[in-house]
Amino acid sequence: MLLFSCPNCGPRNETEFHYGGQAHVAYPEHPEELSDRQWAEYLFYRQNTKGLFAERWVHSTGCRKWFNMVRDTVSYDIKAVYRMGEQPPAGLIPAGTGSTSPTQHAPEGAKP
Repeated sequence: MLLFSCPNCGPRNETEFHYGGQAHVAYPEHPEELSDRQWAEYLFYRQNTKGLFAERWVHSTGCRKWFNMVRDTVSYDIKAVYRMGEQPPAGLIPAGTGSTSPTQHAPEGAKP
């Protein structure tokens, strides 16, 4: 069992929370201008980082508020918990891994 620290309610059992995906994924400025491919990349392409990763979580059986967490995907160690709209503590997330651009290229070998 993991103990998650909700920024509103304090430490709680992991079963009270639900995963919401990668944190800090920027919404496209002009979504109506995106091609089908770019829109699909925004919706479905996410990083699959081994190591430190910024994630969104919701305290579904408590305050029902969303928050961000930096977690090591190898050891499950929780490095930081912070509210939505805040940036992760400096130095925890390597530059360029906090968001996914809808115009980034597909992984090598992927078909359009």
